[in-house]
Amino acid sequence: MFVLTVDQVDSRSTPDAVAAALEDVERIGGSAVVLDPERTAGDEFQVLLSDGEAVLRVILSLSRSGGWSVGCGTGGMRMPLPPSIREATGEAFVAARTAVDRAKRKPTRVALESATDAAAASRVEALLDLLLILRAKRTPEGWELFDLVEAGHSQTEAAGRLGISPQAASKRAQAAEIKAELAVTGVLATLVSELAE
Repeated sequence: MFVLTVDQVDSRSTPDAVAAALEDVERIGGSAVVLDPERTAGDEFQVLLSDGEAVLRVILSLSRSGGWSVGCGTGGMRMPLPPSIREATGEAFVAARTAVDRAKRKPTRVALESATDAAAASRVEALLDLLLILRAKRTPEGWELFDLVEAGHSQTEAAGRLGISPQAASKRAQAAEIKAELAVTGVLATLVSELAE
């Protein structure tokens, strides 16, 4: 399983965004949410997830706004699990704390720590950083197209919805590196999942 510890960036000078993030994380995590996301400190929350694909979806969603530092930890945890994540303990929680502290000092603001395989976590983090750097360069127009394609629309259908030509959509998709992201996310999800095995 995976613990995410998430801390709001610059929370002293920005409105509290934790409540809205808790709802988003629960929706995005779906059936992979093992312990509901909860605020654990003023501007910080945690969630326990069961699979790597959901972890990657949540990380990508949170990192898109640039408003969060995200630490992901894997390792053992005390069983049985309590009803609230605030009462849960174990190596995965310690790893997530270490990860979020490190994430705060990184440009991508995301870090992964494994209590059982630090080298594997480091490799996965390096690939995730590349994806996050690519996404950070995407324009608002690129995001419009990406969101439609990710929702299942063909590039031609997305072009029609955006009121642009298929050729313009193709150029926009190329500039936004949409194919590259879609190709790598499945591989990354598998690698993240392997961290908890």
